[in-house]
Amino acid sequence: MKGFVKNLMVAVKGACMGAADVIPGVSGGTIAFIMGIYDEFVGSLASINGEAVRMLLKGQFKAFWKHINGSFLLSLVIGIGISVVALAGLMQHLLEWYPIQTWAFFFGLIVASSIFILRGISGWGWREVLTLIFGILLGAVVCTLSPTQTPDALWFIFLSGAIAICAMILPGISGSFILLILGKYQFIMGVISDLVSGVNFGQNLLILSTFGVGAIVGILSFSKFLHWLLARWQKPTMLVLAGFIIGSLVKVWPWSNKDAIVCSQFAGASTLEETMSAVQGSGLGPDAAQEIFDTTIARYVDHIDPMIGSAVIFALIGFFLVTGIEIAGKVIAKRKTA
Repeated sequence: MKGFVKNLMVAVKGACMGAADVIPGVSGGTIAFIMGIYDEFVGSLASINGEAVRMLLKGQFKAFWKHINGSFLLSLVIGIGISVVALAGLMQHLLEWYPIQTWAFFFGLIVASSIFILRGISGWGWREVLTLIFGILLGAVVCTLSPTQTPDALWFIFLSGAIAICAMILPGISGSFILLILGKYQFIMGVISDLVSGVNFGQNLLILSTFGVGAIVGILSFSKFLHWLLARWQKPTMLVLAGFIIGSLVKVWPWSNKDAIVCSQFAGASTLEETMSAVQGSGLGPDAAQEIFDTTIARYVDHIDPMIGSAVIFALIGFFLVTGIEIAGKVIAKRKTA
């Protein structure tokens, strides 16, 4: 009974981490630290090594489970999974019907995350400033040149999972933020939401499984390289990271996705129905859909309500949410060292 309660509490903490991982700019690792499980979490991941594989291949399942702290990891993963599944549909709904407010919230989260990283860097000089500028330019270029639509092929889903999972060991950055940069955040949220709803179950299960395998490969390989990078060149790495986050703000500018804003604000004007009927009546086939859709969207762009007031409010909410989480983490850290 005592073990069950302990694992249940770990699952609850995992659910809190999962909620953070769904929101770009909020680090699940920071939540783990606040919850008091970060060291055990990182240590358990580090124990999944060559020795663990040898135990598994020799059939020493009990020793393997104990070596990797299996009960802890399983409880944590279950909690994270339940939370992500529960919130994926909500994020899809918010991005579809409240795009300006949602992206403004993300904008505030990410601004606060970049400030948090920069505040942890000391000894500023011209080298540090140049390194930061390089990171900003790199982030802006990558996010500007990267296509709005990235491949939905399984190889890219695998790669996205492998890269996004590495955010767990980087302070102030989340896997969802990485997915935003890769253009796969809404896609993965949609896959999870549809999987729960039973829509295209087989296809969505394959996509999510591929993403999961990529995450496993990422945590076992890329994360070791990042650990090495942070150990050898911590300050330059963190400066480039902070700059990259700042530069990537162009990706989450609340008013950049005109299509989503028009569709959310002019649903009553039957934008989608108008497009579909135009496509069906054109006789041009499905290839004409994008052109007709763009024409329909252009008709409403000049009438968009920018909702500046609500955007500012939600950006501030996001900013102070991350700030509050980071302050709580520092308070807990001071109490542990006192």
